[in-house]
Amino acid sequence: MSEFRTPYLTYDVLDKRDTPSWNDQTREAVRQRLEEVPKRRFLTADQWSLLEAICARLMPQPEREEPVPIVPWIDDMLHRNEGPGYRYADMPPIREAWRQGLDAIAAEARNRHGKCFEELPPIEQDALLTDVQHNRVESRYWRDLPAGGFFLHQLLKQVVGVYYSHPAAWSEIGFGGPASPRGYARLGFDERDPWEAKEYDFEADDA
Repeated sequence: MSEFRTPYLTYDVLDKRDTPSWNDQTREAVRQRLEEVPKRRFLTADQWSLLEAICARLMPQPEREEPVPIVPWIDDMLHRNEGPGYRYADMPPIREAWRQGLDAIAAEARNRHGKCFEELPPIEQDALLTDVQHNRVESRYWRDLPAGGFFLHQLLKQVVGVYYSHPAAWSEIGFGGPASPRGYARLGFDERDPWEAKEYDFEADDA
């Protein structure tokens, strides 16, 4: 496996904490994201463990000493019963969908391999999740929940969304964080404001 290299090397979005880029409300929102990671209040212990293992396959973080917490924020969303404000016609309510979907993935793993998902090697975990994505599943475990819809519209969307709402991920992609109060002025393709991160040119360095 090639070494992970972010094109923003030493960039740290938190260096903006005490600059005009952020106001007090932004600083507080970022502080809460970093320091007030929610405890488990909705998922069962088994569902939490399963989702941790799934997140490790959908959004691997082997290069991080402290991985971005994903499951706590999904659990918090479900505890507060917060959704996008709409529901797909073929999907049950969000809380029901998550409980049913995670339990179905656990059942698929036991049925196929006689083990829980967490005990499977990565290649078998990936194969199972790929089958879920493409609806190659046992309907008896999923009942009225479309496996592919759950994977795409709930599981994948939330895992990726939570990851990229964390300041560590912002630094990784050179994002300047919330645009309050400064805002962004240069919005065209390949444009950046002078206070935004500049990509490192690895090709020039390796030449």
